[in-house]
Amino acid sequence: MEKALIAMSGGVDSSVAALLMKEKGYDCIGITMKLYDAETGQACRSRTCCTLEDVEDARQVAATLSIPYYVLNFKDDFQKKVILPFVETYEAGGTPNP
Repeated sequence: MEKALIAMSGGVDSSVAALLMKEKGYDCIGITMKLYDAETGQACRSRTCCTLEDVEDARQVAATLSIPYYVLNFKDDFQKKVILPFVETYEAGGTPNP
């Protein structure tokens, strides 16, 4: 059986994608990538992906589909490899392209 790693946000699109892949016979694993701390106000919008509520929604969908689910913490790497270079390029007058 082929494996599929499904990025799950807790929203409808990723949940349906997981369902469809499972129905197609894939051995699915659900993941959510934690890229920043949405609970401390670092998020710019009032409704963002990957709050604790979103993670719980994704976890519940994975449980309903009987697929394993993991939250992967990439906060430090994302900050160092995407956010900081973006800010540095912007501050230097460039056009950032993460």
